[in-house]
Amino acid sequence: MEKSVLELRDVTKKIGMKRIVDQLNFDVRAGEVFGFLGPNGAGKTTTIRMIVGLISMSKGEIYIKGVSVRQQFELAMTHIGAIVENPEMYKFLTGYQNLIHCARRHSGVTKERIDEVVKLLGLQNRIHEKVKRYSLGMRQRLGLAQAILHRPSLLILDEPTNGLDPAGIRELRDYLRKLAKEEGLAVIVSSHLLSEMELMCDRVAIIQAGKLIDIQSVQEARKHAQSKIRIMVQDMIAAKQILETALGAIPIVESDGVLEAAADPSVIPHIAKLLVHAEIDILGIHAVQQTLEDQFLEITGGESVV
Repeated sequence: MEKSVLELRDVTKKIGMKRIVDQLNFDVRAGEVFGFLGPNGAGKTTTIRMIVGLISMSKGEIYIKGVSVRQQFELAMTHIGAIVENPEMYKFLTGYQNLIHCARRHSGVTKERIDEVVKLLGLQNRIHEKVKRYSLGMRQRLGLAQAILHRPSLLILDEPTNGLDPAGIRELRDYLRKLAKEEGLAVIVSSHLLSEMELMCDRVAIIQAGKLIDIQSVQEARKHAQSKIRIMVQDMIAAKQILETALGAIPIVESDGVLEAAADPSVIPHIAKLLVHAEIDILGIHAVQQTLEDQFLEITGGESVV
């Protein structure tokens, strides 16, 4: 198993008598994209701020590459690259000039490393244009380039898809997967777009009211996701009676002209034959898989994500 790059041990943040984050424990490994999800006010941003040292912990320890953020702050921060919301850059300079300026803040960043990062993030054709001409997606890519110039072990992105169109989101997702694989980075992504988390992440941590509710492998979550069948028919009452007889104890839910049951897709041919035999017109019948979003809402009792 890959060694943990980030370790949180009983991390707690209290403001007055209120616990914003309560005894949080999780690890993020090299080469994985780790999603950080939670409803509004769950303590997600507070946790990220503690990891990057913007606010202090009330209790607990955070280790980055085995280095304590509390005891050896400056050394721990050398292992981190981060973008919080929109990356900061000089719009009147070119992309390349921004990278040179950023490289001066770190020791040991060579021209070869700058060129390598430009190529890795597909910026070659536009790198000598002024940043003010870049789209938001291009600026996000340049922001990623700045964040990984010094070869960090941990990349932290807080809401990186904010303001991006679907093409930009997909592009960012592809580059994050590439960075995790090719640079061996541990990537932690905070986002409210659960559908994107499902495509982007290897594992997701769900926090609610400052507590860790669950950590799921996206692959395992997909494997154990509940299947449902959805049926659209002309005669809802008659169809529901047939389904109740055929599926036994499985509840049938009726919503907006659709009958839904948590049943395996293998029953579809049998259900279709029964409906046809009863001369009920079928408008549509298909299987749906429970998404990460469905599971999230189940776990958090239906609270929205922010």
